[in-house]
Amino acid sequence: MNAPALVEILRSARANRRVSQLELAMSLGVSQRHVSFVESGRAKPSRQLLLAWLRELETPLEQCNAALLAAGYAPAYSRADLSEAALVPAIAALRLLLAAHDPWPAFVLDAHWNLIDLNSGARRFASLLTLGSTAIPGIGPERAPINMLDALAAPGGFARRITNLNELGPALVARLRREARAIPGLAQRAQLVEDMVTAALGSAPSHEVEQSPREPLFTTRFDTPLGALAFFSMFTTFGTPQDITLASLRVELLFAADAATSEIWQKSAAEARVFN
Repeated sequence: MNAPALVEILRSARANRRVSQLELAMSLGVSQRHVSFVESGRAKPSRQLLLAWLRELETPLEQCNAALLAAGYAPAYSRADLSEAALVPAIAALRLLLAAHDPWPAFVLDAHWNLIDLNSGARRFASLLTLGSTAIPGIGPERAPINMLDALAAPGGFARRITNLNELGPALVARLRREARAIPGLAQRAQLVEDMVTAALGSAPSHEVEQSPREPLFTTRFDTPLGALAFFSMFTTFGTPQDITLASLRVELLFAADAATSEIWQKSAAEARVFN
């Protein structure tokens, strides 16, 4: 058993969920003493207990496999390629969702914020955000997918179009800090976004983001060639995925946050259909 690796994963998983040892022990039906012994490397959990432990803390499937391997057990979850036959129904469902949301923008992202797929509305939206920028290429059918955090943080990237970065920045940084604790490979890009926000706002975002919302939904506002646009997001994920690849995918659906955005966007979509 690779005790240090297992201990690190378990401690991090519990810290991310802000659950005490006593709360976790009660949920698992074991003693707090046993939780303490496992977290210190003095006891080895059974495979069944370890799986229940990780599920209780909503640990990402990739980290679950890492914990199982560190404890000397076989991994529990597969990692299929998006092109494999087993994922065909899931990919078809994603594409159906993207098509149904047109003309509004919709993106499929993985856990590292890589752009996996997008609809025509999202393609037009990304083109608006990158117009006039030499740092970030436009998104077209012939181009490779990009990483959305790279596109946001790069000089001349998406962030230059956001007019309420003072509101969005600290909340995004707080979210990325949480995600990076669960997904270590995200840490470098999360830091780039934090550096960008710090430079834009003149000071580093606090680790404790104050919540004093003025609107019921968090709205991102953009200055675009079409004029001022405001959107809010909904996120869709697969229910109880049993594959690491599927578990990492989420769909971000953008909706107009005000009547002006709705009018501008629908007019733009109608014009795009005429020219296409």
